[in-house]
Amino acid sequence: METDETDHVLPFQLQFDKPVASQVKIAEWNPEKDLLAMVTEDSKILLHRFNWQRLWTISPGRNITSLCWRPDGKAIAVGLEDGTISLHDVENGKLLRSLKSHTVAVVCLNWEEEGQLIRDDSKTSSSYEDRTSRFFPPAPRVPRMPGVVSGDTSFMEDSEDSYGELSNSSYQRFNILCSGDKDGSICFSIFGIFPIGKINIHRFSVPTPFMDKQTPRQISNSSIYKVSLSKDLCRLIVMCSGELNENTESRESQMVGQGMHSLVLDTSIFSKRKSELHQLAQQASNIEDLTEVIRASLSVMCKQWSDAMRTFHEKFDSLSTLIIDHALDSSPQEEFLSLLGGARTSSAVHQFLVNSLGEVGVKRVLKVICGTAKELQRIVLDHLQPAAEIIGFRMGELRGLSRWRARYHGIGLDEMLINNATEKSGMILVQIERFMRVLSTVEQQFSNFFNWLLKCIKLLMQEPSDQLLPYNSELVVIFLKFLYDQDPVKQLLEVDHDIEVDLETMQRVKELVQFGGFSDCDYLQRTLAKEFQQMEDSFKEAFLMPFTTVSRKMLYEDLLALFPLPSSSTSASVSMAIPMSISSYEDASHAVSSHQTCQHSFVDYVCFQVPDEPFSDIANCIGIMRGFAHDLSSSKNGCTSLEAVLLYVPAGYECVDLSLYKDSQIVLLLNGASASSESSGDACMMIVQASELPFISISRSTNLNSWNLSQLKDSAVQLQMENEKVRNIPHSVIAPLAVSASRGVACVFAARKRAFGIHPRGR
Repeated sequence: METDETDHVLPFQLQFDKPVASQVKIAEWNPEKDLLAMVTEDSKILLHRFNWQRLWTISPGRNITSLCWRPDGKAIAVGLEDGTISLHDVENGKLLRSLKSHTVAVVCLNWEEEGQLIRDDSKTSSSYEDRTSRFFPPAPRVPRMPGVVSGDTSFMEDSEDSYGELSNSSYQRFNILCSGDKDGSICFSIFGIFPIGKINIHRFSVPTPFMDKQTPRQISNSSIYKVSLSKDLCRLIVMCSGELNENTESRESQMVGQGMHSLVLDTSIFSKRKSELHQLAQQASNIEDLTEVIRASLSVMCKQWSDAMRTFHEKFDSLSTLIIDHALDSSPQEEFLSLLGGARTSSAVHQFLVNSLGEVGVKRVLKVICGTAKELQRIVLDHLQPAAEIIGFRMGELRGLSRWRARYHGIGLDEMLINNATEKSGMILVQIERFMRVLSTVEQQFSNFFNWLLKCIKLLMQEPSDQLLPYNSELVVIFLKFLYDQDPVKQLLEVDHDIEVDLETMQRVKELVQFGGFSDCDYLQRTLAKEFQQMEDSFKEAFLMPFTTVSRKMLYEDLLALFPLPSSSTSASVSMAIPMSISSYEDASHAVSSHQTCQHSFVDYVCFQVPDEPFSDIANCIGIMRGFAHDLSSSKNGCTSLEAVLLYVPAGYECVDLSLYKDSQIVLLLNGASASSESSGDACMMIVQASELPFISISRSTNLNSWNLSQLKDSAVQLQMENEKVRNIPHSVIAPLAVSASRGVACVFAARKRAFGIHPRGR
């Protein structure tokens, strides 16, 4: 790599020149720290410091298709080929959360936060405090499954603080994670953990207000490549390809052809209702976390109790075999009852108690069952019950919010659904109390039965039994009749089991319903696991309503056909071959003080490489579009805010990648067109000040093909190597180009598996 000699010749300095183990396909700088996350071709995520020290490496085990940072830089979102979005901790790469928002590959991610903290700026917004910590200790974590190594589940281990920080969003700025997949679906998640909306760009028609007649347009066979939410959260710009159709009055669909398009969606509900959505997301995401604690607790309890009962049956099933071998016409229970009643001990029982089971065997089984019962009680007291109590409190908070219809009905917080979910969260506490009573009774019955067996073994072996614990004969009879071959604890932990309740008890429950407080008369017939399932279903139904409501309120505002694509182009080839970038910057000249006004606070830039094939008179150009997101509102006022400009790439170079940077700068990564091998070549990195370019205003006519790049040809700007900020790189370079907003360093990757850090001088 060449070294800098003079500032005016080389206005950049080389920060690092390091090898990379595998070719990098995605790279993103942390927005707050000097950390670079890279995704390699073999789908490993590497996190490096600015000095190239590697902090960690993780491998999700699936193909990684996209990546982005949370705005505060404390977490990173990873999009996977199977439609999963995983969130990882910046400190150690541990998995924080997994969301299955899509069914196909997540091809792009954008995580944007609202510019200001939620505060009481007007009567329509209010500050929010999570009051749970006032009344409850810290929320319980998922119990450990015996034999499971930490990190095997979708949640972090108890010792990690990041999990709690992720769930507690009270002090976070309101932020939205947007994700797009290759089938045209876009999902929205508040704080990256609470799904709040989903749309599909090919299922909706986009009105065209610039036409004399309202002729809707629709995109079919669409694929998304970039999404960018504006800084004020009011609009979403989407770059996508697809076939644009015009629905005429004759109801015939006119096919315009395959092309690249830019869409604008109205997402102002995120800005207008950020306080309400913040509160909903805070409560609902914590409820979902605690629901996972209950689910894991029930799973651990069921496994541990099943293992304990397996130990019991492995020992006592041999008695049935001995009874058959001795040709006795009885059952183990009958044999034990005869022994309890003072009858002569049969040879089968004698052999079983003295030889097969013995005193050691009885004590071992007693220790396993009683120890497991105490462990289940601990899980209930430390995990399951606290989680259920906090869920009940949080549902009560949501119930109060749902009754404030003027504010919360608009985001879909339905009072009836919330009331039903609140009752279900109360019923789970009733079921937990019943389970604890049953578990305690079963433990007492087993202990009493084994104490009697120890007494019998001592008598049969003619050994003193004075030191043994006493037993209750009546409890032994009850155990043999109801517990020896039945398992009420396991039944309560199963979903498919129905509990029989006598008619008198059911009538009493119905009488209690008349006093109010609950309306469910059948809860006694359900198991704890079934009650949990119904509670979870009620939560899904209650939280689906805000998801559906917000999805319906995200409307399509505008569509602009950018350029046609060759008919042979595929989705994968387009995304790899056409560099594009979207960003928005605060427009000081149009700043407004009212937080309710979304227009003109920020100006958007859409930058893309113009493909050579569809155009005979335009070649090797970069297109830049400014103000598209606000053009619709401006046109309604009789003006236009849409501007554009073409940049000719210097002769002998071709654009490899580009990135919009802070202060409306555009960073271009160029390769020499004469490069003949991966190990050699002539490349450069160039910075262009977009705000100084001669943008021209674009008028929107009644013609569907109103966007014509050829009309920008006469005002196109020819980039000159000597006039722009340029850094030469004596190697062929490849995408991606990663530019750090915090330090101003660009990371460039060479085809020979090297990474170069380039920093503008004087910055």
